[in-house]
Amino acid sequence: MARQNTKVKSKKAAINFEESRKAVGYIPRKDASQADYDRVGFMSGLEVHQQLLTESKLFCRCPAGIFNDSDSYDAEVIRHMRPTLSELGEYDGTALMEFRTRKEITYRISKETACTYEVDDTPPFPIDPKALEISIEISLLSKLNIVGEVHITRKQYLDGSIPAGFQRTAIIGVEGLLPMKNKDIRLIQLSIEEDSCREISDVGHKRVYKTDRLGMPLIETVTYPDMVNPDEVQEVCDYIRFLNRSTGKVRTGIGAGRQDVNVSCKGGSRVEIKGVAHTKWIPELTHNEVFRQWALLQIRTRLKNNISKDKWKMESKKLNFYHYKFDHTPIEEAMKRKEKLYAVNLPGFAGILSYFTQPGKPFYDEFANRLKVIACIEKPNMATSEDINPSINDEDWKEISEQFGSNKNDAQIIFWGPEDDIKTALETIEERALMSFDGVPEETRKSFANGTTIFERVLPGADRMYPDTDSAPIPLASKYIDDLQKNIPSDIITRYNQLQKWGVPENTYTYIFSKNLFPIIEQISNNTGVDAKFIGCFFGYKLKFVEGHFVAGAEFNYSKIAEMFNFIKENGFAKELLGKMLPIVYENPKLDFESVLTLINFKPQSKKEIISRIDFLKTKFKEIRISEKREDEIDWIMGQLRSTAIGNIALKELSEHVSKIVGE
Repeated sequence: MARQNTKVKSKKAAINFEESRKAVGYIPRKDASQADYDRVGFMSGLEVHQQLLTESKLFCRCPAGIFNDSDSYDAEVIRHMRPTLSELGEYDGTALMEFRTRKEITYRISKETACTYEVDDTPPFPIDPKALEISIEISLLSKLNIVGEVHITRKQYLDGSIPAGFQRTAIIGVEGLLPMKNKDIRLIQLSIEEDSCREISDVGHKRVYKTDRLGMPLIETVTYPDMVNPDEVQEVCDYIRFLNRSTGKVRTGIGAGRQDVNVSCKGGSRVEIKGVAHTKWIPELTHNEVFRQWALLQIRTRLKNNISKDKWKMESKKLNFYHYKFDHTPIEEAMKRKEKLYAVNLPGFAGILSYFTQPGKPFYDEFANRLKVIACIEKPNMATSEDINPSINDEDWKEISEQFGSNKNDAQIIFWGPEDDIKTALETIEERALMSFDGVPEETRKSFANGTTIFERVLPGADRMYPDTDSAPIPLASKYIDDLQKNIPSDIITRYNQLQKWGVPENTYTYIFSKNLFPIIEQISNNTGVDAKFIGCFFGYKLKFVEGHFVAGAEFNYSKIAEMFNFIKENGFAKELLGKMLPIVYENPKLDFESVLTLINFKPQSKKEIISRIDFLKTKFKEIRISEKREDEIDWIMGQLRSTAIGNIALKELSEHVSKIVGE
């Protein structure tokens, strides 16, 4: 009977989830139009982070860009973080939240990549001059107004990602502009800062970091919330990353660039999606986030219609594991670990816990994730009276409900965990429930490849920023800025327009800009006279394919391709030969080009010699033909001559000769 009732309860929750999804107006991104985003008031801004290509870290002289395996280290340092008062005598909300987690932070240190500065035992060195120079160049390229004096400040981070508990950062430029193809995007500022540690693990109250990335120079470009749809957010983010890469002075590869995306809806709050690893994730993430906020606003309305926040009060009770018929493995394992089991009653939350928030995620997911992050109780850590996939039978839920004397408008949660975490867990559940009466909490959320997010931490406030008394201001002379201005590359939009003028297909642009190949395309065209469209397609299609299917030799760089184009021109070979040479050159960049030709079995032949074979092949085709079509005859002859022709005569020119002779 209990099993049947569980199915009925599950069906009711599933129906409510689907009906609430429709009430929210959620639709898949592929079906959404600008009108849908206008309806919910979609608004988004970006914070794009990019590591700079320097030899040293930002505030010490340890080498930058050297990474070690997670289990390769020379020492460990263990710390517990505590919040400090701001200059106004206030605590930052994020710092207080992190303090409640009671985390033990372990840092794995390699002597090759860290020194006493990284562990906050030595004052900072002067800022790395090369990093400062690059940050100014990118600021100029972003049309930002450069500050007259660089002031280094401290930004609190109590998640343990920086051993000192704060990050040194400085504003370089303010109020800039990105001239996109459809509209201009305003920039708030560009800052230079030291990168944080790499997280290795985060389980329970223990978090482990590696310090090899710590202190590497990093810039952060911050936009105004000018983007009005998800695709526009990705377009702007790509533009900023392409702009950074156009200098040739930033790091590339996994982790070298990452972005935080700020999203809000009409009547909502700013929510930061933290550390998005790939720009291709941005559209789905921002689409789902704006509808999550829209759903939270509807939940607020429903709650206020049921009960007043001032009169709302959560109740809790400790439960006896043995008193119920729980047949749920996580609860059985918690009992074996001698953990505690608690139930809470949420007045007025009936139909709320199973309310749609994200694809596949009801509202109760918001509680489970906060229990994981703040109370440090690993998931699965709770069950609710409205679980879509229930693990507790209806008879037990009925008995729990009766213990609270609850009514049909109430909902219940049970959770389990170590005794030391129960108080924080109860506070966390109550806090999130109370936030529901206000709509959308300002918070930072962690992103996933499927486009969904989970709670990560409370959104930091201005109270976490204060001056760094260890670092003197750095004046920036006008002449110094003017000299740097002379060396910055052309705008990305200028390059975009030039590619269009050349006729290079637009589906190659992302690859070309991400690899900063525009300058080399321009260089090859100017030096060899080869059509820029051909060069752009060669990079955007052939090189992209080769990079995806072959392993580059250690010495390979894109200038090798420019040398290959020059070789073809100097020897009078047809440019089609480049495609056959490319995989060999890519894998073996030290080989001379003559050896490459030998490996692909290329033999130079004159145009005259190749063309002279057409008459013979025409006669041969008449003997074996099974088709009377002229185009079939041309295709067959071209097929016989293609391998010999590549590199010796342009295939288009050969085709013209074949067509002429076949037509005679």
